[in-house]
Amino acid sequence: MNTTLSPDLIEAYKATNFHVNSETPFILNISVESLALKKIYDLHHVKTAAFITAFNPFGELLAIEENVIRNTKLRDELNNLDVKFISGFGQDPLGQWPGEESYLILDLTIGMAKELGIKYGQNAIVWCDADALPELVFLV
Repeated sequence: MNTTLSPDLIEAYKATNFHVNSETPFILNISVESLALKKIYDLHHVKTAAFITAFNPFGELLAIEENVIRNTKLRDELNNLDVKFISGFGQDPLGQWPGEESYLILDLTIGMAKELGIKYGQNAIVWCDADALPELVFLV
């Protein structure tokens, strides 16, 4: 794990609940295999997914209005890329950090996922390979 992020921030990311607002909602947790995600993979005939937000770039808490504008730009970009995605939100289980609207984006390459995370100023993204085991991918 090569990152400049503090150990406390890394632990906070690891503890986050990543809610997916699919027809049957579910939560992704880092390093916990997701059978619900495997069902999404089967339903959409894909083998990868990334959970990405445009909220609070580089961990800087922005006004909700600014975050919504940023996430709308991400959604519009996803529509232009013609990829399948499901809305969601990342939530600190202790409630010390506000929830962040996000997207579970299906059938990306790891390179594409990293590019989106970097473009929207994120410290990390959640990457899910064919094993449906969410992992943090640090971008800083």
